[in-house]
Amino acid sequence: MLAHEPDGVGGQVEMALRKRGYAVDTHVITLEYGQPDVAQPWPQNWRDYDVIVPMGSVRSLTNKDEIASWIHDELELLREAHEADIPMLGVCFGGQLLADALGGSVESAPVTEIGWYELSAVGGRENPVGPGPWLEWHHDRFHPPAEAEILAVTDNATQLFRMGRTVGTQFHPEVDVPHLAGFLEGATDEYLAEWGVERADMVAEGHFHEERNKKQCHALVDWFLDEVVAVPS
Repeated sequence: MLAHEPDGVGGQVEMALRKRGYAVDTHVITLEYGQPDVAQPWPQNWRDYDVIVPMGSVRSLTNKDEIASWIHDELELLREAHEADIPMLGVCFGGQLLADALGGSVESAPVTEIGWYELSAVGGRENPVGPGPWLEWHHDRFHPPAEAEILAVTDNATQLFRMGRTVGTQFHPEVDVPHLAGFLEGATDEYLAEWGVERADMVAEGHFHEERNKKQCHALVDWFLDEVVAVPS
């Protein structure tokens, strides 16, 4: 797993992978929020992994200058992994990375989504991960590459795409209450007030959705492993 900050680890996605028998290594790219451009060296053996899972981040691909020491290397790594047919599952910022790396784009979203949102299928096709609701916490949105298959959307953003053995989400399937608490701990009161978010409400909603979200996250990972990873492109 590629975690972009210490609290951006795999959560329930990691638990689901371990449940399916995967050993999970997590590489944390930046260690200090105040030093976004100070990165840890990339694992030299990344091509040996069976699956790569780039996770979320507080950073933005609309401001690559802030993270210039590592972001271009990561995008190139993900391009090479896709070309080598290594399966990838990108979560939120990780989904944006995959879209950008493979020829799509990322922009500031016209509507910030923070909270629990239902996903809609596209063009009468099945949404393979279900409507949710799933947790959203993003200010940017991705436009997948033209050849990608868009599988789910909200009114404001594409939420799920597949391109061969690469899958990107805009939502956060990995969250449970401790994971959400980490998100909130890293958010200032001023930030939350700007976006109309109440800490107590987010915690209460996290408790309300937690058990259902664990099940749907594990079902998402099962779909990814059974229908994407297990089928060579």
